[in-house]
Amino acid sequence: MSTMSNGLIKTQHRTIDGLSIRYAESEPRQNQALLLSPWPESIYCYEPTWSRLAEHMHLVAVDLPGFGQSEGRDSLMSPKAMGEFIIRIADAFDLKQPHVLGPDIGTSASLFAAALAPGRFRTLVIGTGGAAVPLQLDGVLKEWVEAPSIEPYRRIDGRDVVSAVISTFERYKPTEAAREDYLASFAGERFAESMRYVRTYPEQLPLLSDLLPRIETPVLVINGARDPVVPPVNAEYLHDRLPKSKLELIDAGHFIWEDAADIYATLVTDWWGGGYTKAGPRQPR
Repeated sequence: MSTMSNGLIKTQHRTIDGLSIRYAESEPRQNQALLLSPWPESIYCYEPTWSRLAEHMHLVAVDLPGFGQSEGRDSLMSPKAMGEFIIRIADAFDLKQPHVLGPDIGTSASLFAAALAPGRFRTLVIGTGGAAVPLQLDGVLKEWVEAPSIEPYRRIDGRDVVSAVISTFERYKPTEAAREDYLASFAGERFAESMRYVRTYPEQLPLLSDLLPRIETPVLVINGARDPVVPPVNAEYLHDRLPKSKLELIDAGHFIWEDAADIYATLVTDWWGGGYTKAGPRQPR
């Protein structure tokens, strides 16, 4: 088991379902939260919120298979398959009924997990991930989903792609260790391979849409009001269809967990602290 320390976040690896999965944990507490890494970053995205979140929960942050520094498997590169794996992660860490924090690609996977295992998770906090049907994506994400093939992207070093992506941060400057981790996580052809996940959205999101009205887990949906790649219509789409949900649009772009870290942490901890008990049923709009 390898361990790497970067300030508060100390990463380790463990084998889950035959894959080497990277994770980090905070100090033990009675209540638990499973944190999923967004794309194309890693669990180091939680550096600016880790301390505040850890005051409330025992955090287990995980790089999903094929993302960050976790080993991948082609058969897991879709929201439904990843949702099934999230359940395995919770089982592997003996998380009884954790809150799930799954922004970005974690949005659809977390919802599939909640649909596949009713009652397994206490709440979800999601958003900034594709959800609407028909697809409502923009910018480079739209290009990546709709590209005829990933082959041209194999010829681009993933480090260059990630460097361009994180240059769009509005306010936050990642630590040098976090920035290097993001670049290393998707170096070479690894970014191109990770594209497989979002490229299943056209087939997978309609399946998820059919399940949304049956998900009884309370869901907080947070989206940047100015998200240039995942417009807020995706968050509104979920809020309109989930039986127990709350919607928060904040004045930021896509990377709200970093660019709007203080607001993000406040919304999440208020939700964990009991806000979820007031979610739903949804009101007619």
